[in-house]
Amino acid sequence: MQQTPHSPHPGATAQPAIERVFGWHDHMALWFSLGVGLLVIQVGAYLVPALGTQAALVAVTAGSILGAGLLAWVARLGCDSGLSSAGLIHAVYGQRFARLPVLLNVVQLLGWATFELVIMRDGTRAIGQRALGLDIGLILPTLFWGLVVLLLLRGSMVTLVRRIVSRIGLPLVVLSLIWLSVQFGLKLDTNAIQALWQRAGDGSMNTFQALDLVIAMPVSWLPLVADYARHGRSSQGALAGTWFGYTLANIWCYTLGILVITVTGPDTDMVSALLMAQGGLLALGLILIDELDNTYGDLYSGSVNSHSLLPRLSLKTWGTVLAVLSMGLAMFLPMHSLEPFLLTLSSVFVPLFGTILGRTGLQATALEAAPRSVHAAPALIWLLGIVCFHSLAQWAPDYGSALPTLLLTFTLGALTARNAGRPIEPARS
Repeated sequence: MQQTPHSPHPGATAQPAIERVFGWHDHMALWFSLGVGLLVIQVGAYLVPALGTQAALVAVTAGSILGAGLLAWVARLGCDSGLSSAGLIHAVYGQRFARLPVLLNVVQLLGWATFELVIMRDGTRAIGQRALGLDIGLILPTLFWGLVVLLLLRGSMVTLVRRIVSRIGLPLVVLSLIWLSVQFGLKLDTNAIQALWQRAGDGSMNTFQALDLVIAMPVSWLPLVADYARHGRSSQGALAGTWFGYTLANIWCYTLGILVITVTGPDTDMVSALLMAQGGLLALGLILIDELDNTYGDLYSGSVNSHSLLPRLSLKTWGTVLAVLSMGLAMFLPMHSLEPFLLTLSSVFVPLFGTILGRTGLQATALEAAPRSVHAAPALIWLLGIVCFHSLAQWAPDYGSALPTLLLTFTLGALTARNAGRPIEPARS
């Protein structure tokens, strides 16, 4: 349907009550599962030996609680409003201007889905070499995992979360994490544990930089969380389930990364390191299967955002298009050059959602009935936040970039939020 200047954008359509079926456990299972991944474990390994063990664990715990708290706050906002992430962006930034951040989000999500496919591909190749002594190449495992994700995208997201992730995926991934934690923990005797606990860092990373690194993972999910939280029955359940599930997963995976790299040495590839553990083949296989929901999450939200830009194509059609693109990119794009680009692109979403939380997170304002093309104040705050983020990274790296930028954009967003919209009623169970 063609949009008139006064008709609501498709991204602004609130989720109907009949489709709000997620309870606390569903949110917790989803975000614990999304928080687990080989990439998170690998990033945890980057904290040592830069930081001492005690300082690293403090950074992991504090950064996970804070970062997941931001994620949960946006989840509550999405559940209260019933809006998707694209809907929140349109509500705050205006119907026309919002197309820019929404389009950037689609590009980011496509890139991360591609990166996840590469992680699963490389893990599958490592398992094939270890179990069968064969190199199965790049194309076959990429197509296999891509087709599995494509099949999942043809189904119902709600069914996937409630019947597969909550009932099957969650227990399996918890068991794999327990097994790996025990196996690597047993490689340390009493003296080694004491030495590990007392170990000092080499000073190449300070606490603020470590917090930035830990917070990076939950913050990377900010542009997605509302797409799932809008299906929640209760805003309190969305907040608590998201916060608890992601915090636990983030702390566990970062800590496991520290443990693995301590046992195996700093130059060991993470996939190879996990395969060294007894039963590591099975545990790694379960984690690879769990990576599916990360790829699915990126592509599902990518389809929701794309649908808000071009609603003539259905969500399933957009999901198919993005899945095929991600498979093609995973087979031919050099990932070493893609990762820095993705991290740079992700930096625009820290100020984007800092502004959204400042504008709506305190007073829960809703989308205007006839949104303007551009809401000038939040648009300018977002652009200022991007400049702040990159300026800090360039000229004051010791203080980190994410936290100061979030604080700046949130404060400015809150100060300019008067009469920004009408109150919305919180979702209740």
